[in-house]
Amino acid sequence: MTLHEHYRKEIIPFLQKELKATNVHAVPTVSKVVVSVGLSQGIKEPKVLDVVEQTLLRITGQKPVKTKAKKSIASFKIRQGMIVGTMVTLRGRRMWDFLARLINATFPRIRDFRGLPLSLIDARGNISIGFREHLPFPEIRSDEVERIHGLQVTVTTTAGDRKKGQLLLRALGFPFQSS
Repeated sequence: MTLHEHYRKEIIPFLQKELKATNVHAVPTVSKVVVSVGLSQGIKEPKVLDVVEQTLLRITGQKPVKTKAKKSIASFKIRQGMIVGTMVTLRGRRMWDFLARLINATFPRIRDFRGLPLSLIDARGNISIGFREHLPFPEIRSDEVERIHGLQVTVTTTAGDRKKGQLLLRALGFPFQSS
């Protein structure tokens, strides 16, 4: 059973009961997942941009979009219009497949992983997870890695508040630290 089927068949009824929601559409869901990489060292070396794009393409199965600087910042040696990062926005089936791989394959592969802190969930019920290196993702083979870089995964929900977001993410299987 895929994560999306599991969500529709088991998590929605569970959340309806927990939140006392009579309408199925009142139950929070995941609206999108954004995977992004900031190019701090890539500004000077254009080869880093290609490596990061290939990594995001492999991890998400979707071509990344280059993000450009909106303003010039002299202290960071950034000019307006320079490429400062890449990102991929996942929705629909690709999003659910990515979430399943993230929960079931990536988190268990992280060294010394003791669960996600609840402080990662914001006031609107979304969660942002930063990875110091991209190696835990199962699509990346460690012998092919040219350069290690970090990335950020942001899961946006329709929860509206922290409590509902936490309930949804726990039901989906996100491994949170026990408090």
